[in-house]
Amino acid sequence: MKPHFLKLILLFVTMILCTVTCKTPVAKTAQKVTDNSWIEEMTIQQLQQGYKDGKYTVKNIVKVYLDRINEIDKDGPRLNSIIEVNPDALLIAEKLDKEAADGKPKGALYGVPVILKDNIDTHDAMPTTAGATALRKSFPATDSFIAKKLREAGAVIIAKSNLSEWANFRAKMSSSGWSGVGGQTKNPYVLDRNPCGSSSGSGVAVSANLCMVAIGTETNGSIVCPSNNNGIVGIKPTVGLLSRSGIVPISFTQDTPGPMGRTVEDVALTLGALIGIDSSDSKTIASRGKSYTDYTKFLKKDGLNGKRIGLVKKSMGFSDKVDTLMNKAIAYLKANGAEVVEFEFPKTDNYEDASFEVLLYEFKDGLNKYFASLGSDFPVKNIKDLIEFNKSDSIELKYFDQSLLEQADKKGDLNSSGYKKALSTMLKATREDGIDKVMITYKLDAIMAPTGSPAWKTDLILGDHFVGGSSSLAAISGYPAIAVPLGFVDNLPVDITFFGKAWSEPLLLEIAFSYEQGTKHRKAPKYSISD
Repeated sequence: MKPHFLKLILLFVTMILCTVTCKTPVAKTAQKVTDNSWIEEMTIQQLQQGYKDGKYTVKNIVKVYLDRINEIDKDGPRLNSIIEVNPDALLIAEKLDKEAADGKPKGALYGVPVILKDNIDTHDAMPTTAGATALRKSFPATDSFIAKKLREAGAVIIAKSNLSEWANFRAKMSSSGWSGVGGQTKNPYVLDRNPCGSSSGSGVAVSANLCMVAIGTETNGSIVCPSNNNGIVGIKPTVGLLSRSGIVPISFTQDTPGPMGRTVEDVALTLGALIGIDSSDSKTIASRGKSYTDYTKFLKKDGLNGKRIGLVKKSMGFSDKVDTLMNKAIAYLKANGAEVVEFEFPKTDNYEDASFEVLLYEFKDGLNKYFASLGSDFPVKNIKDLIEFNKSDSIELKYFDQSLLEQADKKGDLNSSGYKKALSTMLKATREDGIDKVMITYKLDAIMAPTGSPAWKTDLILGDHFVGGSSSLAAISGYPAIAVPLGFVDNLPVDITFFGKAWSEPLLLEIAFSYEQGTKHRKAPKYSISD
């Protein structure tokens, strides 16, 4: 064999081997990220101190985050967490810089780049799609209450994030993080793993340092689960603490927006900026006298001392490796002055089935009202129109059905006896006979449980592969919960959730902050590829 032929064969074999074993995309991305890696894991407090010291301008910071979106989300690992970048982000940043130079008072989130889940209305150049192709050209006439509060606080809304379409209330089975508009979002720790949802893009964007904080929404697990899978902090507030007006709805009873960040402090800062009574959302009336504009005053490093924290026995056991991390957490809590009380949750009526019935009724009612808010010219008028639109669309039914839309469409209105009975059943079981009862009986300050399992492999054929989760009690009762990093199973993060009575955000933040500060489990993702 002639030498040059031998060289060609060796080169060909080397190329084949590299195709199989080399992680070229990850190496390429790592090289790109180093150019702006100085911003990774920066906190709001550090950012704003940099503004005060003259180290940064808002325009400079916003440009860095926009560059990272291009390099990491669109190129590089292609996380696909962003549906739309705000084309006016740099202009907004310039305006904030000018206002600061003119001595205008700065808000609590001055210069903070924020990403919104794309079911939260913004009145700007970005549509609000809920991930659905039917809303691809929907430009709301006004800001949502949450977007308005962010702007008032000085934040810069730099993008809208991908989500499980219709906040994951569409199909009998689905892949979290997939939408007709945005496609499939990837987990930044291991790229073929799932980010969970429905606030998938929000969780990924925060974890990958594509923004300072993000706003997600939860009906049942949609903030805490993506926080778990992406190794971040997420708080689901008491329903009514934050307004839902201008948010594409699932449930009037269970829906709430909530901040997602890399630290408890960042989440607490953001939460305080978002509260307020909203005449367009009657649930917020109950928050009067129970909310705070500054939740950081509850962050105490010794916040575990003297606390009684309940552990739901049946919340563990789905994963030996998660159990190992939970047992370490329990030992840490005890070593820092907390008392851990194990208990069995009382047997109650099947609140999860009742909740599902409520969601079907409220989804139809809420979605039809949302479509009406888009004006008479918008082609989709109600849920029935949506179902027909999806049947004619080439993307929407490619992977998953729309059985939940069809079930909801068959329901009556909110005066139906079936709806009222289901609503009463689920609230009594999770509140009076549930969380309230056990916390009084065992004299608890909070309840804890593992948030969920490590991220499963994304599967567009069979859908999600959930193993364990603890979101339902807090979600269905409408009570608050906060998820905080618990550690890692191999290269995948998992969280611990603390939850409790209505309006107990200050206590939960105190506990979560103390645990976070003493353990520091959060680690930035490396965009690995499965072996």
